[in-house]
Amino acid sequence: MRERQASRNARRAREFEAFVAGAAGRLMHAATLLTAELPDDNPRARRLLTAALAHTYAVWDGLRGEDPYDRTRQYLAVAFARGAWHQYGGLGLAHPWSRPKPGGTLSCLSPHERLILVLRMYEGVAEEQAAAMLALPAERVRAVCARAMATLLHPPREAPAVIAEVAPS
Repeated sequence: MRERQASRNARRAREFEAFVAGAAGRLMHAATLLTAELPDDNPRARRLLTAALAHTYAVWDGLRGEDPYDRTRQYLAVAFARGAWHQYGGLGLAHPWSRPKPGGTLSCLSPHERLILVLRMYEGVAEEQAAAMLALPAERVRAVCARAMATLLHPPREAPAVIAEVAPS
């Protein structure tokens, strides 16, 4: 009995390691795009990916033919959305202080726009599937994706820095 359990655990570990070897790079890039961090400085993305992979490993035996990549991507997206909701008070909050530090590829987008754009354009998730994953109407996903693409193609101009000169007294 113990030998069979040990054999099952070893097989599970090998299967999961093979999955991670093939999928971790793409998932890490998706997480980095979601958090709008720089590729070389992405602690939030690493935490997101670690949690998503841990969850996938925990349910590995229960996947039963389900694609582990889809399951991990879904967990990653939902965890990002939940984190953005708690951190910024919602996914659509567009206050300047809610945006990450400049530098990330998608830093000019809100968390909501980044999430939908990454799912649709980078991951190739169908509009209806993304809508179901995020519990949004498909029309809303389409509109947010279009707005995000327009913002990326025509980024907002930075306001000119105001230099205040103080006259000597």
